[in-house]
Amino acid sequence: MRAAIRLLAALAFVSATTAGAGTLEVGRALERSEAAVGTVPANHVFTTADGRRIDLASLRGKPLVVNFVYTGCFQICPTTTRHLARAVERAEAALGPGRFQVATIGFNLPFDSPEAMRDFGRRHGLARANWFFLSPHAESLERLLDDFGFTYVASPRGFDHLLQATILDAEGRIVRQLYGETFALDALVEPLKALTLNAPLPAWDLGALAERVRLLCTVYDPVAGEYRLDYALFSELAAGLLVLSVTAVFLLRHRRRTPNL
Repeated sequence: MRAAIRLLAALAFVSATTAGAGTLEVGRALERSEAAVGTVPANHVFTTADGRRIDLASLRGKPLVVNFVYTGCFQICPTTTRHLARAVERAEAALGPGRFQVATIGFNLPFDSPEAMRDFGRRHGLARANWFFLSPHAESLERLLDDFGFTYVASPRGFDHLLQATILDAEGRIVRQLYGETFALDALVEPLKALTLNAPLPAWDLGALAERVRLLCTVYDPVAGEYRLDYALFSELAAGLLVLSVTAVFLLRHRRRTPNL
């Protein structure tokens, strides 16, 4: 499985470098994200949407799901957060309410203020007792993003960033990263179920890898102001396979024509 992840990361790096300067190097971002699995983030302090002080330690005791957004995004961040909400609904239907918590964190300071985070949650109908909308403190922002393995770069229309949701266990340890605009709902439900029942985490399956491929083939289009599939990657892969096939046929024919010595 780790070999497959490294291969996908390599393909992502090719995709990102062909997309042009200033875009996210997705392969490196994915490696950074995966490196955070198994670690415990520091006890970062936040301000909630209603102005209260809260820290990560106060969210321990139950599994926690974290995603990062910037409130000035009008397409991808709302889309991914609403999809996360659907996955949360399914998890609550399977486990019951109150068995885990969710935190959406704004990374674009000072614009992702508590007021902006409150408006973001309200605009997308995400009013849940166990869902927090948080503004980090500026002095600890980079350490926070590093702890969670989250990467972003500035783009002409905002930020190009990894589509990532992080699952932490009740002790505050990162146990899984989910990727993609629309990851499989069970990719969130099953790990939360395992953590709640104190059971082993389910292994990644082909569906999870397929979501990674979809993420890695997605790039930001500054002209259209949206994310799109990078079909150039598929063209490069097809061309590479064609070259390998032609080379293999040539070597096979050459071997047949050469008499054994």
